[in-house]
Amino acid sequence: MKQILMRDHQLSVSPWFREHAWGGVFLLSVVFFISLLLYSALSWMWDEERLPLSRIVLQGHLEYVTAHDVQQAFASLDHVGTFMSQDVDQLQRSVQAIPWVEHASIRKQWPDTIKVFLTEHQILAIWNGQALLDEHGVVFHGDLGLVRGEHVKLYGPEDTGAEVLGMWRKYNPEFQKLGLNISSLLLNERRAWQIILDNGIRLELGKESIRERITRFISLYRYFGQKAEKISYIDLRYDTGAAIGWFPEQLEQENTTDDENDR
Repeated sequence: MKQILMRDHQLSVSPWFREHAWGGVFLLSVVFFISLLLYSALSWMWDEERLPLSRIVLQGHLEYVTAHDVQQAFASLDHVGTFMSQDVDQLQRSVQAIPWVEHASIRKQWPDTIKVFLTEHQILAIWNGQALLDEHGVVFHGDLGLVRGEHVKLYGPEDTGAEVLGMWRKYNPEFQKLGLNISSLLLNERRAWQIILDNGIRLELGKESIRERITRFISLYRYFGQKAEKISYIDLRYDTGAAIGWFPEQLEQENTTDDENDR
Protein backbone atom coordinates (compact mmCIF):
# COMPACT_ATOMS: atom_id res chain seq x y z
CA MET A 1 0.00 0.00 0.00
CA LYS A 2 2.81 2.38 0.88
CA GLN A 3 4.46 1.83 -2.48
CA ILE A 4 1.20 2.50 -4.35
CA LEU A 5 0.62 5.77 -2.45
CA MET A 6 4.09 6.99 -3.37
CA ARG A 7 3.44 6.24 -7.02
CA ASP A 8 0.14 8.11 -6.90
CA HIS A 9 1.93 11.10 -5.35
CA GLN A 10 4.60 11.10 -8.04
CA LEU A 11 1.98 10.97 -10.76
CA SER A 12 0.13 13.93 -9.21
CA VAL A 13 3.16 16.33 -9.46
CA SER A 14 4.35 15.35 -12.91
CA PRO A 15 2.06 17.71 -14.93
CA TRP A 16 3.10 20.72 -12.81
CA PHE A 17 6.77 19.86 -13.26
CA ARG A 18 6.41 19.45 -17.01
CA GLU A 19 4.63 22.78 -17.36
CA HIS A 20 7.25 24.74 -15.42
CA ALA A 21 10.13 22.84 -16.96
CA TRP A 22 9.06 23.90 -20.45
CA GLY A 23 8.71 27.50 -19.24
CA GLY A 24 12.23 27.40 -17.82
CA VAL A 25 13.65 25.97 -21.02
CA PHE A 26 11.93 28.72 -23.01
CA LEU A 27 13.25 31.40 -20.68
CA LEU A 28 16.79 30.03 -20.90
CA SER A 29 16.49 29.92 -24.69
CA VAL A 30 15.46 33.59 -24.78
CA VAL A 31 18.30 34.61 -22.46
CA PHE A 32 20.78 32.61 -24.52
CA PHE A 33 19.53 34.16 -27.77
CA ILE A 34 19.74 37.70 -26.37
CA SER A 35 23.21 37.03 -24.97
CA LEU A 36 24.28 35.71 -28.35
CA LEU A 37 22.98 38.85 -30.05
CA LEU A 38 24.77 41.08 -27.54
CA TYR A 39 28.01 39.16 -27.92
CA SER A 40 27.78 39.37 -31.69
CA ALA A 41 27.05 43.09 -31.57
CA LEU A 42 29.93 43.79 -29.19
CA SER A 43 32.31 41.62 -31.20
CA TRP A 44 31.32 43.54 -34.32
CA MET A 45 31.81 46.91 -32.64
CA TRP A 46 35.18 45.94 -31.16
CA ASP A 47 36.42 44.51 -34.43
CA GLU A 48 39.18 46.84 -35.68
CA GLU A 49 38.32 45.89 -39.24
CA ARG A 50 34.81 47.26 -38.81
CA LEU A 51 35.09 50.31 -36.48
CA PRO A 52 38.63 51.67 -36.71
CA LEU A 53 39.36 55.18 -35.43
CA SER A 54 40.37 56.66 -38.75
CA ARG A 55 39.49 60.37 -38.62
CA ILE A 56 40.93 63.22 -36.53
CA VAL A 57 39.22 66.60 -36.16
CA LEU A 58 41.57 69.21 -34.68
CA GLN A 59 40.02 72.23 -32.96
CA GLY A 60 41.32 75.31 -31.16
CA HIS A 61 43.17 78.52 -32.01
CA LEU A 62 46.52 76.99 -32.96
CA GLU A 63 49.76 78.55 -34.21
CA TYR A 64 52.29 75.81 -33.62
CA VAL A 65 50.52 72.45 -33.20
CA THR A 66 49.51 70.70 -36.44
CA ALA A 67 47.38 67.69 -37.29
CA HIS A 68 50.62 65.86 -38.11
CA ASP A 69 51.84 66.44 -34.53
CA VAL A 70 48.65 64.87 -33.19
CA GLN A 71 48.94 61.91 -35.57
CA GLN A 72 52.53 61.39 -34.44
CA ALA A 73 51.41 61.46 -30.80
CA PHE A 74 48.79 58.78 -31.47
CA ALA A 75 51.33 56.76 -33.45
CA SER A 76 53.58 56.65 -30.38
CA LEU A 77 50.96 54.53 -28.58
CA ASP A 78 51.52 50.81 -28.54
CA HIS A 79 48.05 50.24 -29.90
CA VAL A 80 45.11 52.39 -31.01
CA GLY A 81 41.91 50.40 -30.57
CA THR A 82 38.44 50.68 -32.00
CA PHE A 83 35.79 53.30 -31.36
CA MET A 84 34.54 51.20 -28.45
CA SER A 85 37.80 49.92 -27.02
CA GLN A 86 40.11 52.93 -27.14
CA ASP A 87 40.65 54.72 -23.83
CA VAL A 88 40.14 58.48 -24.30
CA ASP A 89 42.40 59.24 -21.31
CA GLN A 90 45.26 57.44 -23.01
CA LEU A 91 44.76 59.49 -26.16
CA GLN A 92 44.66 62.67 -24.09
CA ARG A 93 47.90 61.87 -22.29
CA SER A 94 49.67 61.25 -25.59
CA VAL A 95 48.54 64.61 -27.01
CA GLN A 96 49.34 66.41 -23.76
CA ALA A 97 52.96 65.32 -24.24
CA ILE A 98 53.29 67.53 -27.34
CA PRO A 99 55.57 70.37 -26.12
CA TRP A 100 53.35 73.23 -27.32
CA VAL A 101 50.16 71.84 -25.75
CA GLU A 102 49.00 73.41 -22.51
CA HIS A 103 45.70 71.53 -22.30
CA ALA A 104 44.01 68.84 -24.38
CA SER A 105 40.40 67.67 -24.42
CA ILE A 106 39.44 64.61 -26.48
CA ARG A 107 36.15 62.91 -27.25
CA LYS A 108 35.01 60.27 -29.71
CA GLN A 109 32.27 60.79 -32.28
CA TRP A 110 30.48 57.85 -33.83
CA PRO A 111 31.51 55.92 -35.79
CA ASP A 112 35.21 56.61 -36.48
CA THR A 113 36.14 60.15 -35.42
CA ILE A 114 38.37 61.55 -32.68
CA LYS A 115 37.74 65.21 -31.85
CA VAL A 116 40.78 66.93 -30.35
CA PHE A 117 40.46 70.40 -28.78
CA LEU A 118 43.80 71.97 -27.87
CA THR A 119 45.01 75.04 -25.99
CA GLU A 120 48.59 76.10 -26.68
CA HIS A 121 51.09 77.65 -24.30
CA GLN A 122 51.23 81.41 -24.90
CA ILE A 123 54.89 82.36 -25.28
CA LEU A 124 56.10 85.26 -23.15
CA ALA A 125 59.85 84.64 -22.96
CA ILE A 126 62.83 82.57 -24.04
CA TRP A 127 64.09 80.65 -21.00
CA ASN A 128 67.81 79.95 -20.49
CA GLY A 129 68.36 80.08 -24.24
CA GLN A 130 66.89 76.64 -24.87
CA ALA A 131 63.31 76.57 -23.61
CA LEU A 132 60.23 78.78 -23.41
CA LEU A 133 58.12 80.36 -20.68
CA ASP A 134 54.37 80.78 -20.95
CA GLU A 135 52.19 83.41 -19.30
CA HIS A 136 51.96 81.33 -16.11
CA GLY A 137 55.73 80.93 -15.78
CA VAL A 138 55.57 77.30 -16.93
CA VAL A 139 58.69 76.08 -18.75
CA PHE A 140 58.06 74.10 -21.95
CA HIS A 141 60.34 72.83 -24.69
CA GLY A 142 58.79 73.96 -27.96
CA ASP A 143 60.98 74.25 -31.05
CA LEU A 144 62.71 77.64 -30.77
CA GLY A 145 63.10 77.72 -34.54
CA LEU A 146 59.33 78.02 -34.91
CA VAL A 147 58.92 80.96 -32.53
CA ARG A 148 57.50 84.04 -34.22
CA GLY A 149 58.29 87.58 -33.16
CA GLU A 150 60.67 88.98 -30.55
CA HIS A 151 60.55 87.85 -26.93
CA VAL A 152 62.46 88.85 -23.83
CA LYS A 153 65.28 86.48 -22.84
CA LEU A 154 65.12 85.35 -19.23
CA TYR A 155 67.74 83.36 -17.33
CA GLY A 156 67.77 81.77 -13.91
CA PRO A 157 68.38 78.63 -11.87
CA GLU A 158 66.01 75.69 -12.18
CA ASP A 159 62.47 76.28 -10.89
CA THR A 160 62.82 80.09 -10.88
CA GLY A 161 61.01 80.71 -14.16
CA ALA A 162 57.89 82.16 -12.54
CA GLU A 163 60.00 84.40 -10.26
CA VAL A 164 62.11 85.82 -13.10
CA LEU A 165 59.04 86.33 -15.25
CA GLY A 166 57.39 88.17 -12.37
CA MET A 167 60.44 90.45 -12.07
CA TRP A 168 60.22 91.31 -15.78
CA ARG A 169 56.49 92.01 -15.55
CA LYS A 170 57.00 94.21 -12.51
CA TYR A 171 59.82 96.43 -13.75
CA ASN A 172 59.68 96.47 -17.55
CA PRO A 173 56.88 99.11 -17.46
CA GLU A 174 59.30 101.40 -15.56
CA PHE A 175 61.81 101.23 -18.42
CA GLN A 176 59.08 101.69 -21.00
CA LYS A 177 58.49 105.17 -19.57
CA LEU A 178 61.96 105.98 -20.94
CA GLY A 179 61.20 104.42 -24.31
CA LEU A 180 63.23 101.32 -23.40
CA ASN A 181 62.51 97.64 -22.85
CA ILE A 182 64.25 94.87 -20.99
CA SER A 183 65.95 92.72 -23.62
CA SER A 184 67.51 90.25 -21.18
CA LEU A 185 67.01 89.58 -17.47
CA LEU A 186 69.22 87.27 -15.42
CA LEU A 187 69.04 85.89 -11.89
CA ASN A 188 72.33 84.17 -11.09
CA GLU A 189 73.09 81.41 -8.62
CA ARG A 190 74.01 83.99 -5.96
CA ARG A 191 70.52 85.54 -6.32
CA ALA A 192 71.87 88.72 -7.91
CA TRP A 193 70.02 90.44 -10.76
CA GLN A 194 71.33 91.74 -14.06
CA ILE A 195 69.36 93.57 -16.77
CA ILE A 196 70.30 94.28 -20.37
CA LEU A 197 68.17 96.91 -22.07
CA ASP A 198 67.28 96.97 -25.74
CA ASN A 199 69.65 99.92 -26.30
CA GLY A 200 72.56 97.79 -25.07
CA ILE A 201 73.03 99.19 -21.55
CA ARG A 202 73.79 96.54 -18.92
CA LEU A 203 72.59 97.14 -15.37
CA GLU A 204 74.13 95.38 -12.39
CA LEU A 205 71.48 95.47 -9.64
CA GLY A 206 72.76 92.98 -7.06
CA LYS A 207 70.47 91.29 -4.54
CA GLU A 208 68.85 94.08 -2.55
CA SER A 209 66.95 97.36 -2.92
CA ILE A 210 66.07 96.54 -6.53
CA ARG A 211 63.36 99.17 -6.89
CA GLU A 212 65.52 101.91 -5.38
CA ARG A 213 68.40 101.02 -7.70
CA ILE A 214 66.18 101.03 -10.79
CA THR A 215 64.82 104.42 -9.72
CA ARG A 216 68.43 105.65 -9.42
CA PHE A 217 69.16 104.42 -12.95
CA ILE A 218 66.12 106.26 -14.31
CA SER A 219 67.38 109.50 -12.75
CA LEU A 220 70.88 108.97 -14.19
CA TYR A 221 69.51 108.14 -17.63
CA ARG A 222 67.47 111.33 -17.71
CA TYR A 223 70.42 113.34 -16.44
CA PHE A 224 72.73 112.17 -19.24
CA GLY A 225 70.13 112.72 -21.97
CA GLN A 226 71.47 111.88 -25.44
CA LYS A 227 74.84 111.06 -23.94
CA ALA A 228 73.21 108.02 -22.28
CA GLU A 229 73.33 106.25 -25.65
CA LYS A 230 77.11 105.92 -25.19
CA ILE A 231 76.83 104.13 -21.84
CA SER A 232 77.96 100.49 -21.86
CA TYR A 233 77.01 99.51 -18.30
CA ILE A 234 75.93 100.98 -14.98
CA ASP A 235 76.81 99.22 -11.74
CA LEU A 236 74.18 100.18 -9.18
CA ARG A 237 75.37 97.90 -6.38
CA TYR A 238 76.18 100.84 -4.12
CA ASP A 239 74.32 102.52 -1.30
CA THR A 240 74.43 105.76 -3.29
CA GLY A 241 75.68 106.63 -6.76
CA ALA A 242 76.80 104.21 -9.47
CA ALA A 243 79.82 103.14 -11.51
CA ILE A 244 79.37 103.91 -15.22
CA GLY A 245 81.21 102.23 -18.09
CA TRP A 246 81.29 103.87 -21.54
CA PHE A 247 81.60 102.43 -25.01
CA PRO A 248 85.18 102.84 -26.37
CA GLU A 249 84.33 105.62 -28.85
CA GLN A 250 82.81 107.68 -26.04
CA LEU A 251 86.01 107.28 -24.01
CA GLU A 252 88.07 108.43 -26.99
CA GLN A 253 85.85 111.48 -27.47
CA GLU A 254 86.08 112.36 -23.79
CA ASN A 255 89.88 111.98 -23.83
CA THR A 256 90.11 114.19 -26.93
CA THR A 257 87.96 116.83 -25.28
CA ASP A 258 90.07 116.71 -22.12
CA ASP A 259 93.29 117.13 -24.21
CA GLU A 260 91.82 120.12 -26.03
CA ASN A 261 90.78 121.70 -22.76
CA ASP A 262 94.28 121.20 -21.33
CA ARG A 263 95.73 123.19 -24.24
